[in-house]
Amino acid sequence: MNHILSRDMALLIARVAISLLFIIMGWSKAADFAGAVGFMAQTGAPFPWISALTAIVVELGIGLALMLGTMVTPLALVLAVYTVVTGLIGHHFWTYGPGMLRYDMTIHFYKNISIAGGLLVLAVAGPGRYAVSLTRNHFKSA
Repeated sequence: MNHILSRDMALLIARVAISLLFIIMGWSKAADFAGAVGFMAQTGAPFPWISALTAIVVELGIGLALMLGTMVTPLALVLAVYTVVTGLIGHHFWTYGPGMLRYDMTIHFYKNISIAGGLLVLAVAGPGRYAVSLTRNHFKSA
């Protein structure tokens, strides 16, 4: 890596960037729980109330943990699987006929696949130096 952007700084930026989507979406579901339940029902998610609650916990909880750099490897793997599953449930483009809706669902499905790929890279790379440690009450200093 060049001297302008260190590996640790790049991992911090990546963690923040990939976490923002989950934190924002989890917060919006928590702020409008009834709307989240309705959305889950509309997409065909099983048990819409439980699905909405699960989405909030996963998106907000794991999103915040990743941003802080806590338990990055296991949590990034969980979030990668979650992201693929939500793509299969919520963006099933293959069920739509030709047109803009199919095109939109296709983009969203493959966006989920791409995000899962980024999460896998993060799981392998780890949090980097700028991360909160669960075993100590301070930032890690690799």
